[in-house]
Amino acid sequence: MTATWPAAAASLVADLRNVFGDRLWSVVAYGGPVDGNPRAPLTSLALVSGLSIGDLEGCARRAAHWERAGIGTPLVLPVDEFRRSLDAFPLEFTEIMRAHERVYGADPFAGLEVPREQLRTACETQIKGHLLHLREGFIEAHGSPTAVARLVTAAAPAFTALLRNVARLNDVTTSDHMAATRAGALASGVPDGIVSDLLALEQPSDVPAADPARLFPGYLDAVEQLARVVDTWKV
Repeated sequence: MTATWPAAAASLVADLRNVFGDRLWSVVAYGGPVDGNPRAPLTSLALVSGLSIGDLEGCARRAAHWERAGIGTPLVLPVDEFRRSLDAFPLEFTEIMRAHERVYGADPFAGLEVPREQLRTACETQIKGHLLHLREGFIEAHGSPTAVARLVTAAAPAFTALLRNVARLNDVTTSDHMAATRAGALASGVPDGIVSDLLALEQPSDVPAADPARLFPGYLDAVEQLARVVDTWKV
């Protein structure tokens, strides 16, 4: 977490209150700097009691300012729609629930939990799609190390997020990004070495990370292992 993201969050809340007034119910910051990546834009979930085209236009007028300030476009949802969507987006909301900071209003996750079977099913769908994407992407790379490196670098964050959701399936509730990722890897039998390399790719650094192209065989093995485990997971 950085010292600057709370100021950005406060600015966002002020803008949203100007748009929604008393209809702004809750704002939580998640991902990015809240979750240990200070260079990422601030991402947020804003819940409102009503959402009209006029509200969207009001947000659109502020979008350029948010971009300049390093604030990602907030995910704006009516409260009732949010509560009915946990089963539709179990992975996304579980990841927000894992590491977030409430910056305005009520706690939107109080008393809410993504059903475990829905989380497992979503993990299975995601990891098997990820596996197909990796195989197809490798073929389409035509053997180019540069293209394979881009493939691995782009895919790594989705895989580590899946590991954190598998940790949740195993009743691990830590909000720490690396600890949750490693817990999911341990529960799935994914080697810690490949996890360390993939986590390093997520964090821009002046210290060179492992060559992403050389990681591909081990990464593919890890994805196949996770797919097997999630497929047979007993809830």
